[in-house]
Amino acid sequence: MNVSVVTVGDELLAGETVDTNSTWLAAQLTDRGCTVTRVTTVPDDIEVIAAVVNEYRAASDAVVVTGGLGPTHDDRTMAAVAAAVGRELEHHPEAEAWLTNDGGYSADDLDAGTTDLPAGARMLPNEVGVAPGAVIESIYVLPGVPAEMKAMFDHVAAEFSGEPIYTDVVVVDEPESALLDRLAAVDDRFAVDIGSYPGEYVRVKFRGNDPDTVANAVDWFAGQVTVADVDDDESE
Repeated sequence: MNVSVVTVGDELLAGETVDTNSTWLAAQLTDRGCTVTRVTTVPDDIEVIAAVVNEYRAASDAVVVTGGLGPTHDDRTMAAVAAAVGRELEHHPEAEAWLTNDGGYSADDLDAGTTDLPAGARMLPNEVGVAPGAVIESIYVLPGVPAEMKAMFDHVAAEFSGEPIYTDVVVVDEPESALLDRLAAVDDRFAVDIGSYPGEYVRVKFRGNDPDTVANAVDWFAGQVTVADVDDDESE
């Protein structure tokens, strides 16, 4: 399952807020066997959000969008997603019912637009905040506040799946430039993906769908290099 992630917010692009949502989502999706093919940050602009969502849903099995939910003037994500799928924003009775029955709000407490979702959307309850999320076609719309986003993702996590991914790491005490021939040899011999990450040592990460193949690639490579006498978490 190929998934694209879109984070929304002028504050992200201005460097005022650190985007931790996309990193967290990418890790969660990868752990479930999905392949994250794109991660993009866009401004609070309806036309830009809609264009990117449309581009990505054409190339992905699912698109996860975070940020820009709520009734304030710069919360434009729901309107943009509605535009992307050619639907109107409309009052969602289920969203209001959840907020008044489970969320502890009265209808008078809710700002205008809080419960507006794209027509036909499935409402996702916000158990940590107020603004609901939504699923419309292959688009999952989640809040930008990290705690709210994580809690809401739990409601849909089971809908993201793929082949299990197995990983292992070899920490090498050699320059990365000296490893090129042996990295190429691993690539020729084994059906695994390899990434090398230089630092004080070089972390070589192996990823694949078959645990035995990953283990064999790691064993072979470790026999060809000078393995550093450190744990992986000490190598960065």
